[in-house]
Amino acid sequence: MQQSAMVPKIQIIELANSGDGRGLSFTLPTEALSFVRRMEDVHLASTLPGAVRGNHYHLRRREAIVILPGTKWSLHWDEGEGSEVQQRSFEGAGAVLVLVSPGASHAVRNDGEGTLWLAAISSEPYDPAESVTRKVV
Repeated sequence: MQQSAMVPKIQIIELANSGDGRGLSFTLPTEALSFVRRMEDVHLASTLPGAVRGNHYHLRRREAIVILPGTKWSLHWDEGEGSEVQQRSFEGAGAVLVLVSPGASHAVRNDGEGTLWLAAISSEPYDPAESVTRKVV
């Protein structure tokens, strides 16, 4: 299924905190699972201060990445080969959902002093041959 030119290949959604006195709580909106369509892989990762995860795009895989609150970070991406690199910074106060379409290179950089945690849900099983390097940061 080809994506319309009107829909960006990277979508950023700040998640509402529905937590209480026990702590923070975030729920993925139904759009996240609809976007991924089928869940074939779940990946949890930490990113140390100054480190970058990503700098690649996927040939087929759709990915919903949740960056958890905790430290400053930035998202870097493009809309495909030859497109302008974009960047957005976050203070780390809340959780952010990033929906990544095939062909969009993406990277998350930890710009803070603490460990950054993320969880990714993918539409395809992990296959290193399906991720192609294209630096955006």
